[in-house]
Amino acid sequence: MAVIGYGSWATALIGLLTKKGKSVCWHVRNLEILETVRNEGRNPKYLSELELNTKLIEVSADINTVVDSSDTVLIAVPAAYLKGFLEPLKTSLEGKLIISATKGLLPGEYMSVSQYLISEYHIQEKDICIISGPSHAEEVSRGKLCYLTAAGADQARTEAAAELFRCDCMNISYCPDVRGIEYSAVLKNIYGVAAGIASGLGYGDNFLAVLVAQCAKEMFQFLDTLFPAERSRSDRKYVSDLLVTCYSSYSRNRRLGNLIGRGCTVRGALNELTQIAEGYFASAGIKQICDRNSVELPVADMVYKVLYQNANARNALKALAPKL
Repeated sequence: MAVIGYGSWATALIGLLTKKGKSVCWHVRNLEILETVRNEGRNPKYLSELELNTKLIEVSADINTVVDSSDTVLIAVPAAYLKGFLEPLKTSLEGKLIISATKGLLPGEYMSVSQYLISEYHIQEKDICIISGPSHAEEVSRGKLCYLTAAGADQARTEAAAELFRCDCMNISYCPDVRGIEYSAVLKNIYGVAAGIASGLGYGDNFLAVLVAQCAKEMFQFLDTLFPAERSRSDRKYVSDLLVTCYSSYSRNRRLGNLIGRGCTVRGALNELTQIAEGYFASAGIKQICDRNSVELPVADMVYKVLYQNANARNALKALAPKL
């Protein structure tokens, strides 16, 4: 299996795969991380306490070597960086099983990872699997029980992908709703920022509960309008990741919003974070998609105004409150 990406999520998944005895070929562009993984069996920048089994890991800075050697390619790169990671790729991805563990939109493209791969790399829908769900890398790396969803057009192929990760601490269920699962993971990052703004401004749990309920309503409104399918609004496949992103202390998107709510500028809050908050980039993409399709999402629109139009967070949330 090829793994592209070397942040917390990629590192946690490699830890899980190698504990199951799976061999991986890991594409790492950062030479410091590459050498430390090779020599010390750990990622010095992300989840540095996690011990990695170097006997099962071949690490390389050459993406073509990594992809060429594998039938399965796991992508765990922040969407904001994906184009840059794949730019040197000359080896064809056609026919390989592509597993996307990325929850975001490509900046400037206004499309999901799977849509981008189909468009730019001629990958068939049946060859793409989405791994999603509430999955903080910090907990996965410590073996905490986790429930994920594997979404794909081809159930047999998707189940095979899920089996690579399934273990005592990792429960994975199948879902055919690829766009629904993928875009709910995009939207939840925006709503995590909204929850953080409310928390940073001092709004209490009572308000937050109503805000998150509205976020869930908006999420399904978006999905049902753009990607119609049979969906249950109580299905954990859609709402559990939203909940953990809005409430967890591990959530980078919630932290971004919290910093802004407490008075940081958007740029200052982004600089304060040590990792990517996908909600920042997703907000601009979802705004464009909604405008093109006449979809109104008041909470997502509030976040966009704060992040990109210099709206005052307190005034923006105060204006939103009567609409909840």
